[in-house]
Amino acid sequence: MRRLELGGGFVEKNGLWRFVLPPLSSGYADAQIDDYGRSENKHPPSRRHYPWNPGTHLKIRARFSHDVSSLRGTAGFGFWNAPFGDPTVRWPALPQAAWFFFASAPTDLPLAPLGSVGRGWFAATLDASSRRALAFIPLAPAVLLLNQFPRLRQRIWPAVQQRLGMSFAALPVNMTDWHTYELHWQPFGSTFVVDDAVILQTRHSPHGSLGFVCWLDNQYLVATANGRFSSGTLPITETQWMEVERLEISH
Repeated sequence: MRRLELGGGFVEKNGLWRFVLPPLSSGYADAQIDDYGRSENKHPPSRRHYPWNPGTHLKIRARFSHDVSSLRGTAGFGFWNAPFGDPTVRWPALPQAAWFFFASAPTDLPLAPLGSVGRGWFAATLDASSRRALAFIPLAPAVLLLNQFPRLRQRIWPAVQQRLGMSFAALPVNMTDWHTYELHWQPFGSTFVVDDAVILQTRHSPHGSLGFVCWLDNQYLVATANGRFSSGTLPITETQWMEVERLEISH
């Protein structure tokens, strides 16, 4: 695993992984491990060489310093293609993900069903690079225009979410307690399990290749169905952390 430590964030490994963000008033901080660097021995580096594809099982046991109402920024673990740039592969790509994801206010992502806010502690999938999603791209400006009208948005956006491989389920657990999280990422669907209970079972499955990432940072992102967009960083008023005592990835 590569360690990525930015803006005062740091990662400790002493029997368990500990991801820490200290208090800070401004700027971006990140404490992260990932395996994107496996592509560094390829010339040129490419997302095609990320190590994980459908048929992968993730099992991780984790807890957080704060609950869903007081943790700040974003955090989580799972599989992702680092679409907005990474030290190993800098050019952008269309996003793909299957992961357990936390986001605090004011984040609002377009993954959740209409009428719900896209933040909190949840399981989700996304694949904007599938053939069905790519066919939607020429229609995107018209969809954003029509989504300004609530009645039209209720008819249009669920179909768009299907095309983009979006699925979403809130996790009904206390983040400060130890829980075992599992992801069964299969060619024709994904299953998310917490403490042996199925939380989300969906036919959506990003086609890969993806890298594993586990992180804690202080950023936010607003990207809604009706075109609202903003991003930035949040101040951290007290130290926050995520601990991982078990991490297994297998084919």
